[in-house]
Amino acid sequence: MITLNLDSRPRAPRTVLCLGAHADDIEIGCGGTLLKLTEQNPNVTIHWVVFSATPLRAREAKGSAQVFLRSAVAKRIVVKRFRDSYFPFMGERIKKFVQQLSHEVAPDLIFTHHRKDLHQDHRLLAELTWNAFRNHLILEYEIPKYDGDMGAPNAYVHLSKEMAKRKVRHICEQFKTQKSKQWFSEDTFLALLRLRGIESNAPGKYAEAFYCQKMLLL
Repeated sequence: MITLNLDSRPRAPRTVLCLGAHADDIEIGCGGTLLKLTEQNPNVTIHWVVFSATPLRAREAKGSAQVFLRSAVAKRIVVKRFRDSYFPFMGERIKKFVQQLSHEVAPDLIFTHHRKDLHQDHRLLAELTWNAFRNHLILEYEIPKYDGDMGAPNAYVHLSKEMAKRKVRHICEQFKTQKSKQWFSEDTFLALLRLRGIESNAPGKYAEAFYCQKMLLL
């Protein structure tokens, strides 16, 4: 397999932009990768942007970001208050904000939602990411949900069993407001990580998966 180094070697990403429509999306989609990246490459700068959160959810989002980015020496955490589930109807405002981000941050790597995600907020944010960032490596993450939109990803990050369980534990501890949701559980998150580990032949049995639409191979 072709690999992208996450450690401190010269071609490792130095600036990473993480975009999530809702308070727990980044953690669910790429939390394990961020734990691995920041521990192997502490010099990386992480820009963490959540687009929708009530005051209570915003507190959870900020606390969770601090936990996941504990090893990062430089981080910027932004939580906005665009209306949950109404992103397509306020697209102009959200697009202006994403365009503003593109002038403020020059990331080596971007994590965002999958363009074929059936949640309208997720899908719009993915589309706006591609619209604003046209010369960047973008990895689209996946979120398990009722809609049943899981696909066939083409990029993987292997996780150790310890790191996979740490990711899941952090999510469940930090987002207590979500525990009433039937799908929001440790077994859901571990099952997806295990499945992607099988697909990518992960030595530690677990992996996060992404959709990479464009990559330049040198």
